[in-house]
Formats: sequence, structure tokens, C-alpha cells
Amino acid sequence: MEHVGALALVGSGEYLPAMQDLEAALLRKGIERGKKNTFVQIPLAAGRETQTRLEYWRKLGKEQADRIGAEQIFLPVFNRDDAMNKDIAALIEDAGLIYLSGGDPHYLAASLIHTPVWGVIEKNWRSGASLAGCSAGAMAMAGDIPNFRKMKEEGSPGLNILPTIRTIPHYNKFFGWIPDAAASHMLKAPDGVWVIGVDEGTAAVCGLDPETSYLDLTFKVRGVASVHILKGGPTHKYVHGESLTLK
Repeated sequence: MEHVGALALVGSGEYLPAMQDLEAALLRKGIERGKKNTFVQIPLAAGRETQTRLEYWRKLGKEQADRIGAEQIFLPVFNRDDAMNKDIAALIEDAGLIYLSGGDPHYLAASLIHTPVWGVIEKNWRSGASLAGCSAGAMAMAGDIPNFRKMKEEGSPGLNILPTIRTIPHYNKFFGWIPDAAASHMLKAPDGVWVIGVDEGTAAVCGLDPETSYLDLTFKVRGVASVHILKGGPTHKYVHGESLTLK
């Protein structure tokens, strides 16, 4: 556990120039811990979107990888069958940065849980690789993912990397998109679970700076906006460079 890599919960902006410094820093941290200069991009959350849209994500990821001087590995993982493919999983070995991009968090987690691809991701992260999730990718890190589009239905299991933290991405735009009832539903987390809102173009990151740690659930804010504590502790807004503890 002491060798676990950096972890980033990103509100939005994967592969965009605004996130270049963060993604470069995450990659460097993985390399410092003995990993390769490879940027693994996993588009699974968008796996049910059109081929044109998936190609957009591949191109965007390639541009970012080129900007930060990394080798892009855009994994063709679009469904659970792909995630069961051990040859695909082997491409993740010793990558410096692994990134779960946006789309549908329920589909992402359900397609990854108990698969060879997820097994290698988690093993690699726990041995020093950096792991990032943007939007759906950030939501999927939780123990459970609430269903705010179908509030009468139960949520679904998450990847359980952060069982006591539930992330609302796009937070500064989120409540303009959904009804008030759905917003309230998102905040009804079980006792002991923190709910945080991460604004667009912003991330909560642990393990990148010496003063932050996955073990202590201490994070530092990076980006143009804020990270908000909504439940679990006193409500507060944190800005770039400030640290927060979610334990």
C-alpha cells in the first residue's frame, strides 16, 4: 500500500491543454516510481457512443500525449468482452499514467469490475502508476454510483478505490443540468461517505505532492476552479493549491 500511485479525480477536461500540466505531472510521478513513459487512455465509459465520437477521444488523447512527450496507448476497450481480453490487459503493464475518461459511470464500472483489464489497472496503480478518472471516471472510483437519471432505481457498484468518497463532476455546471430532486438524491449518501463536487477544469489529487496521501485521504486542488465538500464534513470550497482531508 505504501507504494500506491497518485490518484486524480477530475471534474472535466481530460486531454485538453488546460489539463496538460496535471497530466504531465501525473505521468512524471509514475515514471519516478519506476513506470514507463506511456499514457494509457481507456475510453470504456464512452463505449456505447458512435465510432466518430470514439475517434474524437483517440485523437484528443494523442494530441495531449504528444504535448507531454508520452507514448499514447489508446486501449480498444469498449465493452466487458474487451475488458476480459488478457492481451489488451497486458498493454497496461508498467504504464506511467492510466486514465479513465468520461461517459457513463455505471456502464464503465459494470464493464470493468472483476476483469483482467481492471486487475492490471489496480495492480499497476498500487505499485506506483498514476491513475486518473475524469467525469464518469471520477464517479466510478466510489464504492457506489447513485442513479440520478432514474432516481427510483438503486445505484450500481463502483470500482471501490475510494469507498467513502462520492464525486460529483462538472459541479459548477451540474445543478443547471438536472432537476432539484435529482440533485438532492446525489447528496443522500450513506453515513460515513463524503460527497464532493469537483468543478470543470479542476481536479482533487492525492499522492502527487508530499503533503497529500491516499492512505490519509488528503488531496490538493489543481485547476481553474474549486473542489467543494458537500457532505461528510463542514461544507467548504477549496481552490487551487489548497489541501483537504476526506477522512
